[in-house]
Amino acid sequence: MDGAYDTRKCHDAIAGRGAQAIIPPRKNAKTWKAITADAIARNEAVRAANYLGRALWRRWSGYHRRSRIEAKMHCVKLLGRRLMARDFDRQVAELQVRIAVLNGYTALGIPVTEAVG
Repeated sequence: MDGAYDTRKCHDAIAGRGAQAIIPPRKNAKTWKAITADAIARNEAVRAANYLGRALWRRWSGYHRRSRIEAKMHCVKLLGRRLMARDFDRQVAELQVRIAVLNGYTALGIPVTEAVG
């Protein structure tokens, strides 16, 4: 989730399901006074983001992995929003082909480094 979900309602809903929220606090976020489990977790995130800095907090909390996965899913959707096949097995094969194409494009953009000397 992004900073727009940094609200009491969202944190309450996530805590109600027994999950742990990894929501980046807003830039001007202040700690909450409530002493609920979700407020305590959010206050720790706010303090850590202020202490470490936002970029380092994202790596420390694992938020960067979520954003990278979301970016890849966006790339998969750019290859087509609908599946053409009707049969489930063929739909799986169609998605595997799309992912293979995406991996091929990704491999073209990765630099190849060689040791010199």
